Amino acid sequence: MFGRLATNSDAKLVNMASAFALAEALALGLMSGPACVASCGPVVVPTLLAEHSGLRLHGRYLSTFLATRLCGYLLFAALAWEFGNLATLPTSARSLVFGPIHLLLAGALLRYAYSVGRTCDHSCKSAELVTIGAAGNHRIPGAAALGFLTGVSLCPPFVAAGVRAAEATSMVAAVLFFAAFFLGTSIWFVPFAALGWVRRNEAVITVARMAMVLIALYYFYAGLTILIRKNTYGF
Repeated sequence: MFGRLATNSDAKLVNMASAFALAEALALGLMSGPACVASCGPVVVPTLLAEHSGLRLHGRYLSTFLATRLCGYLLFAALAWEFGNLATLPTSARSLVFGPIHLLLAGALLRYAYSVGRTCDHSCKSAELVTIGAAGNHRIPGAAALGFLTGVSLCPPFVAAGVRAAEATSMVAAVLFFAAFFLGTSIWFVPFAALGWVRRNEAVITVARMAMVLIALYYFYAGLTILIRKNTYGF
């Protein structure tokens, strides 16, 4: 009887600890939201402005972006738990992971900017100058690629969540922790859907394309710097 009571007590403690961990992850995500927006906002905003106006299209774009971002989060959580803590991996190992990710993100942004330009060339021949350069919803796969790549990019909030996930009792607990963390950060991205109300014209699309190219160059520089440093200095 005493053994059964002890087992029930242990089970309650485990459930309480799990609930506390999820609440902690959600709070961490909510507090880290501004940092996440500062990191991913420069990627999301120009690509959204390159799309047609409309809340439905922007809602679908953001849903795709966040869904694949969640996939990146969960993959990171599983790896963080498997390796104990990705933040404590040798710098050389992290360079081989995050250097190529930065380069892929740069490539995805450049491809997106190029596809917007092709749409603009076609639209400029029409009489609907108000919608010049507006992109179609065929670039939803681009949102998926950008969401996943930003989801596995290393940033301070990500590292903090990775440290906690690595300390989880199981991989399932680590994944659930990151899922709750993702929910907290994602709330900050919902207002971006309001960009669907911005009326598109040639100037808006041009600025959006220029921003995508500049951000792509930044990620290309960051990724190349990481890999050159790894090749030159070994870290």
